[in-house]
Amino acid sequence: MKILVFGGTRFFGKKLVERLIRDGHDVTIATRGKTADDFGDTVKRVVMKRESRENLFCLAQEKWDVVYDNICFSPQDALNTIAAFRDKVGKYVYTSSLSVYRMRDRALAEADFDPFHYEIVTGTREDFDYGEGKRLAEAVYFQKATFPVVAVRFPIVLGEDDYTGRLEFHIDHVLAGEEIGMPNQDAEIGFISSDEAADFLNWVGTRSDLVGPVNAASDSVYRLEEIMALIETATGKEALVEENTDDNDDSPFGIEKTYYLDNTKAKEAGFVFQDLRTWLPKLIRFGIVKRN
Repeated sequence: MKILVFGGTRFFGKKLVERLIRDGHDVTIATRGKTADDFGDTVKRVVMKRESRENLFCLAQEKWDVVYDNICFSPQDALNTIAAFRDKVGKYVYTSSLSVYRMRDRALAEADFDPFHYEIVTGTREDFDYGEGKRLAEAVYFQKATFPVVAVRFPIVLGEDDYTGRLEFHIDHVLAGEEIGMPNQDAEIGFISSDEAADFLNWVGTRSDLVGPVNAASDSVYRLEEIMALIETATGKEALVEENTDDNDDSPFGIEKTYYLDNTKAKEAGFVFQDLRTWLPKLIRFGIVKRN
């Protein structure tokens, strides 16, 4: 297949490109050109600005079997993409987010946010917070695109290559004896690994007929208290968790209510997810070893 990837030089986007290359696809990555990659001559490269309508139309001079979009954050980006790629793409895979859901306190299914009837408001990335930008981008794609679209809704993605340091925040605070702010340690949370996220994107784009919104998350969830207990066991130190702390000590996982994805739709379509309770403890141990 001839495949275009917006992004693709770090985290699960890079892992996706590695899988596409392995499977023999003709891959082009479109990035700002600021992050080096080690793909050599196995990919083609285009330097572009995601927000540039002109750059998008240049890319759309060719036809693509699949386009992966990991870096669309606004309705205007989506509108420009639709205008450029009309009749030029077989399937469009948009990386969306758990953040499209406003509800809490239960497993969230795809129907809990309906982009097909969500009112579209135009604007750029600076005009909306992250969640609203993703909601509006989904709404634009599903209401206006002339090509098939699947919006993959990921929870927090973790991995050995996670540049955001969200898991490491907790490990570092425990090792340093510093407070961690969590308003509700009984809240349940889900994740997906960067490897699994890449596997899912590869599958949904090249080996699946799925379209529409789809949740992708590892099986099982953890209570936040359980995650901290895992870190305590692995470090041999007590976690100092408080409901209220200074902003710089607030946990990146510090949700007030249970917040995780129901992955039934993807499983029924044939994807087999890993169990979070198998890989997260290993990742915690890796994070601690890396710091010693």
